[in-house]
Amino acid sequence: MNIAILGTRGIPNYYGGFEQCAEYLALGLLKKGHKITVYNSHSHPYTESQWRGVDLIHCYDPEDKIGTAGQFIYDLNCILDLRKRKFDVVLQLGYTSSSIWGWLLPRHVAITTNMDGLEWKRTKYSNKVRKFLLWAEKLGVKYSDHLISDSIGIQDYLQEKYKKPSIFIPYGAYILESPQESVLNEYKLEPFNYDLLIARLEPENSVEVILDGVVKANTGRRFLVIGKHDTHYGEYLKEKYKTHNSMFFLGGIYDINKLNSIRYFSNLYFHGHTVGGTNPSLLEAMASECLICANQNPFNAYILGDDALYFSTKSDVADVLRTVKKQDMSSVFMIKNNIAKIKETYTWDKIVHQYELHLESVIGKINRK
Repeated sequence: MNIAILGTRGIPNYYGGFEQCAEYLALGLLKKGHKITVYNSHSHPYTESQWRGVDLIHCYDPEDKIGTAGQFIYDLNCILDLRKRKFDVVLQLGYTSSSIWGWLLPRHVAITTNMDGLEWKRTKYSNKVRKFLLWAEKLGVKYSDHLISDSIGIQDYLQEKYKKPSIFIPYGAYILESPQESVLNEYKLEPFNYDLLIARLEPENSVEVILDGVVKANTGRRFLVIGKHDTHYGEYLKEKYKTHNSMFFLGGIYDINKLNSIRYFSNLYFHGHTVGGTNPSLLEAMASECLICANQNPFNAYILGDDALYFSTKSDVADVLRTVKKQDMSSVFMIKNNIAKIKETYTWDKIVHQYELHLESVIGKINRK
């Protein structure tokens, strides 16, 4: 197949979950003999026209100049370029800033869209923005021929709200085979003597609740905050917690091997995401043998079940920090169960195979209204 992937800032990943997904899918499908093209922002640090055998098309992206509005222009430029080319199938990762241009998507090729989480529920957005996101979701469904859900909850939601079926394909993760303890030297860390969270620093990721719990627990262990922090909310957090010497804002770390080693040698890993489906960072934490304390919500519970600790308040976070250790027998049991889940359901080899079967099955099937 000749496959195009659009909807991300590009590969290799320097940003987040969808970019990591695009990277793994592109490499996995390429390995299976398919021709893969990924659309990249022109401002992406990697500027070559090919990466590890994957073709890259760089489109103008003014987000760095005009902010969020630039994402809409970038997506428009990607779609306009797409119209000039001939692919067998197009995989869209997300819809938020591309759906308003959905009517421009080429009619000669099947469009299948991973619908991501319920963007309009994110608390960081104003009511007006959330109304727009709900409208964008409706357009994303309308202008896609086929839909992919990364969780059963999203699949049920799309069927109930739009009466449109979708195929369930979760994200994946690679089991960490050789954790590198030497990575800890860069950050002056001791194995299993620090806790962390890895997330975009946004309100709906429970960052403030977790950090308030860290302050309340006052364990003396280092607490790492990994995620891009040169944002308005990031600056607010750094200012709020600037007197807490055990808390370290490390910024984004996009070297997946380094990141997974930091995960592996942590004591507790906090996952605060409250909105979305199968979150990639959660699967990577499971695959890196983390002891996970997750926000109590159906999306996290569906994946983790009884094999995690849960929190809703800062007091919950503090209690876990004070009383739980990774070496505890109950903790070891949960970690082993989560590794088994990755092997059984969430390995990237299986996920790539599911995408391959889906993409093959939808070629030529145009179902747009």
